Amino acid sequence: MNASATSADSLRAALAGLLDGLPPNRAAQAVERLIANYRGTTPTDVPVLRDRSDVAAYAAYRMPATFEAVRGALGALREAAPDWEPRTHTDVGGGTGAASWAVAEAWEDRPPRTTVLDWAEPALALGRELAAGALDAEWRTARIGGALRLADTDLVTVSYVLKELTEADRAALVTEAARAARTVVIVEPGTPDGYERIIAARSLLVGAGFTVAAPCPHSGACPIEPGTDWCHFSARVSRSSLHRQVKGGSLPYEDEKYSYVAATREPATPTVSRITRRPQIRKGLVLLDLCGPGGLARETVTKRHGPRYKQARDADWGDSWPPGDSPDRF
Repeated sequence: MNASATSADSLRAALAGLLDGLPPNRAAQAVERLIANYRGTTPTDVPVLRDRSDVAAYAAYRMPATFEAVRGALGALREAAPDWEPRTHTDVGGGTGAASWAVAEAWEDRPPRTTVLDWAEPALALGRELAAGALDAEWRTARIGGALRLADTDLVTVSYVLKELTEADRAALVTEAARAARTVVIVEPGTPDGYERIIAARSLLVGAGFTVAAPCPHSGACPIEPGTDWCHFSARVSRSSLHRQVKGGSLPYEDEKYSYVAATREPATPTVSRITRRPQIRKGLVLLDLCGPGGLARETVTKRHGPRYKQARDADWGDSWPPGDSPDRF
C-alpha cells in the first residue's frame, strides 16, 4: 500500500502551528476530555467539538491517525480497482477533513472535488483554514444522522463517525451513502465494537448491490465467529509533541488500529487473500494468518519456498497475499 508522502507532509506542516497561542496544558486537557467523549458508549445528539480550542487540540492529536487509517483503506481499494478514479467525493462527518486529505493523496494526479459535511461549524472552519490552497474542497454544515440526504457522488467516506450515532441512524446513513455513491469507504476504530459496526455496514452495502473491494477477498459472510475475534488493521503514525504530552510516551510513533470496509459498484477484483495479523517471523520461516475465499487459515512459508519466502518476510499486516499477480493460493 505504497503512497506518496506529499499530502501527509502537507498535513503535518499545516498542523504544526495549529496550537500556537494555546497553552500546552489546556490543549492536553481538551484532548483528554474529548477522548473520553469519543470512547463513551452513549451516542451524542450534539457535536462533540464545541469551539476552536477543542477543534485545534483534537485535530493536532487525531488528524494524523485518521489520515493514516483512511489512507490504508484507500490503498486497498485502489489495489482492487486500479482503473477507477472518483471525480467527486463527499466526506460525511469529515470535521477538519483528515479523510479528504487522504483521498486527495490517493488520486493525487487528478484529485476529486470534495464536499466535507459536518455538524460542528468550528471543525469545518478549521478544516477550511488548514486546507486553504491544498485541497479542492467545499465545507458545509449538515446534521449527521439518519435524516441526512446526500447529493449523488462518486465516492463517500465515513470515518470514525458511526459510533457517534444510534443504531437506527447508522443504518439510515449507510443506506443513504449506498444510494448516493458509486463507492463507499467506512472506517471505524479497530476494536471489537468498531468491527461490529463495520460488519453491519458491510451487510447493508452488499444488500444494496455493492461488491466488497477490501479488505475482504469476497462479499460473502465474514468467517469470523461473532464474539471470538475481530478484523482490524494497523497504521503507523508519527507522534507529535502533543501526542507525547498527552500519552506520556517516548516513542516517535504509535500504531493506529482500525477496521474498515471499501465497497463499490465499479469493476473491482478483490485480493486472493489478506494478511489479518502481523506476520510472525521465525528462524527460517514466516507464519501468515490469512482470510481467503475458503475462510481463515494459516500459511507457513519457509526458505524452501524460494522467492515466496522473501515476499513473506517483506509482507505486512493488511497486505494482499500472495503479492502481485501470483495465482498461488494458500
